[in-house]
Amino acid sequence: MIRLRQLQHTLHLSIVVIGLLIGFANSAKAMKISLNLLGTHETGIFDEGAAEIPAYDPISRKVFVVNGFANELTVLDINNPSNPIALPAIGLTGGGVNSVAVNNGIVAVAEQATVATDPGMVSFYTTDGDFLNSVTVGALPDMLDFTPDGSKILVANEGEPSEDYLTDPEGSVSIIDLSAGIQFLTDSDVTTADFQGFNGNAQALRDAGVRIFGPGASVAQDLEPEYITISEDSTKAWVSLQENNALGILDITNGVFTDIVPLGFKDYSLEGNSLDASNEDGVINLASYDNLFGMYQPDAIASYTVNGQTYIVTANEGDSRDYDGFSEEDRVRDLTLDPDGFPDATDLQQDEVLGRLNITTTLGNSNGVFEQLYAYGGRSFSIWDENGNLVWDSSNQFEVLLAELLPEDFNANNDNNTFDNRSDDKGPEPEAVTIGMMGEQIYAFIGLERIGGIMIYHVTDPENPYFVNYINNRDFTQDVTSSLAGDLGPEGVLFINPEDSPNNSPLLVVANEVSGTTSIYGVSKVPEPHAILGLITVGLMGSFPVLKRRQNLN
Repeated sequence: MIRLRQLQHTLHLSIVVIGLLIGFANSAKAMKISLNLLGTHETGIFDEGAAEIPAYDPISRKVFVVNGFANELTVLDINNPSNPIALPAIGLTGGGVNSVAVNNGIVAVAEQATVATDPGMVSFYTTDGDFLNSVTVGALPDMLDFTPDGSKILVANEGEPSEDYLTDPEGSVSIIDLSAGIQFLTDSDVTTADFQGFNGNAQALRDAGVRIFGPGASVAQDLEPEYITISEDSTKAWVSLQENNALGILDITNGVFTDIVPLGFKDYSLEGNSLDASNEDGVINLASYDNLFGMYQPDAIASYTVNGQTYIVTANEGDSRDYDGFSEEDRVRDLTLDPDGFPDATDLQQDEVLGRLNITTTLGNSNGVFEQLYAYGGRSFSIWDENGNLVWDSSNQFEVLLAELLPEDFNANNDNNTFDNRSDDKGPEPEAVTIGMMGEQIYAFIGLERIGGIMIYHVTDPENPYFVNYINNRDFTQDVTSSLAGDLGPEGVLFINPEDSPNNSPLLVVANEVSGTTSIYGVSKVPEPHAILGLITVGLMGSFPVLKRRQNLN
């Protein structure tokens, strides 16, 4: 018996040692990337969307940042990235600015109408701020981008309903053909790729998992394009349909959507898919639950190519429809739970367990009795193939890492420093994502909207990504309204390749909507010790379905 125990102990120790050796071997690669803060521009405007989406022009070495508060573009000279200089802003004339893109010295801006449900426009400027032209696009134009070949601009027209839900414009993507030249563009150069061809397939789409649920809405009205990524050959695009938990696949050449792909649901009963679901328990409590699912609902998406195959990277933020005229939100404590699916309903509905968790009332219930619960967002980032099949998901890694790296500030919000504040509502809330290459290696940079900071993952092998580093330029000891608090609420991230960079080194630009700051980071291969610790943490914590840590709130 003693000898058996010795053998078991030896075997266990060997497994641990092998695991740590593998962790250290991987961490050697993980240490290659770090973010070093170089400079920050401050608008001094707190929580008003004064720094949202950045775009970069390598010719003039200017960064253009959406300032929704002032309805203008902030223009930053970053010839010296350590000292960004604010130049005269570009004032805009529409009802609100939502996005910006730059290509070959042309600045394109997405502007909604004064009445947001009316058609919007894309305006064009030189990098010196001179107005060139504008064309009409769909309602509530949001993210826009040039195709890689520069021949077209694609615009995601979100088409959100009015607050009373009496007016619900169709979602679409506008394709602007630039071949006539910017100054000669007219509305006839704009093709609208809509979803009217899917109107007869509403029930089939619902059955497949696409959320079509707006009151009285057709498929074309209900689908709300959020973000676009474009293939390297400029012929195909993928469009996140956030509220619908789906991707639209767009044939750019013919100007039509060929498919709407449901993204499915994250099963929170599975090991590795745990979450912290309460902001009232006073602890970090990552737990798994039966019959609880997450809707991926990506906001920003990006893409890259490996061995001729395109992969889509999504930041699984989550979003609900919550209007005066219609709301899908409710908390678990206020629902009637099916006793077969939730035999421990009384315990689960306590605020310290699942009671505070926000879920949708549009799924999982029969006549008001809930057999399954569906929460917003995946609290993760995912990689999908070009047909919308899930290749890899970061599962619970973000919350596991944050529990170890920022235990005193776990799931804090972007406008306060309260511990555990967002656990009941999408957790760290991955919002932004961009892809960058360092030599032959490919990395994803994911912005966490609530607690802040950038997660860095190595994604060269789409089936086997791994965590590299986490950087958060935020001081939780400072009042959030003070500039000493740092960056709050990363909304948009931008990777600048070394060949385009003013200092010949890669840069990452992060626009933070709550702090109103734009920060510029150097992306380097300087080792970071906590990258090793973070990677080992993920490996170790992955062995446990539940992490529970007592928190001192004093």
